[in-house]
Amino acid sequence: MTVPLRLGVNIDHVATLRNARGGTQPDPLRAASEAVAAGADGITAHLREDRRHIRDADIEALRRDLAVPLNFEMAATDDMVAIARRIRPHAACLVPEKREERTTEGGLDIIRGRAHLAPRIAMLSEAGIRVSLFVEPDEAVMDAARDLGAPVVELHTGSYCEAVVAGDAAAAERELGRIRRTAAHGASIGLEIHAGHGLSLDSVGPVAALPQIAELNIGHAIVAEAVFVGLSQAVRDMRAAMGRAREASARR
Repeated sequence: MTVPLRLGVNIDHVATLRNARGGTQPDPLRAASEAVAAGADGITAHLREDRRHIRDADIEALRRDLAVPLNFEMAATDDMVAIARRIRPHAACLVPEKREERTTEGGLDIIRGRAHLAPRIAMLSEAGIRVSLFVEPDEAVMDAARDLGAPVVELHTGSYCEAVVAGDAAAAERELGRIRRTAAHGASIGLEIHAGHGLSLDSVGPVAALPQIAELNIGHAIVAEAVFVGLSQAVRDMRAAMGRAREASARR
């Protein structure tokens, strides 16, 4: 069964640009509003422990002013759980986080991390927050996510995207196959399937074509393209690429 495909726009790197110089420009809330006007279905923002891009005030403003769902990316820590329970975003996506990394590297180990994750997932769910787990594309991981009570998984597409950038067609097809099999299995056991990390206009099509995927979360590629064409056009171009791929898949 093919599900409708949404686009979540991650605005972290608008905040990165702002913080490079200090001050208030460019404003992440303005970026979020423009992205929504151009067709984004939701906004994603990652409040990191070191506050390297998104700040607490950004999350407060997004939660207050956005008319679309806010996907709050966060580490599975007591501090972040407390912030999420206070802010009450539409969704909280639990991601691995290391101080030294430039961006999120790989998915959560939810099998070995079950004891740590289970109570935090329960606390978020009790607050009415939809919990998503950012994980590697693996069928056993889907079973673990279901057992943890998380209704949504976001499949890490980084390895696939790296293969596309490297021009390694065999590796790209291998990684896409992992994503395809995992999405099908996850959907079959009742999970909502999202995907993201590293997706660009060059790589988004084959992932968008997968009928079980309900949402793609894309940030850096959109913000990077916005330098040349403007944010609204970058969002429209990504939506168009996703739509073409999904429509072509439905006709097969």
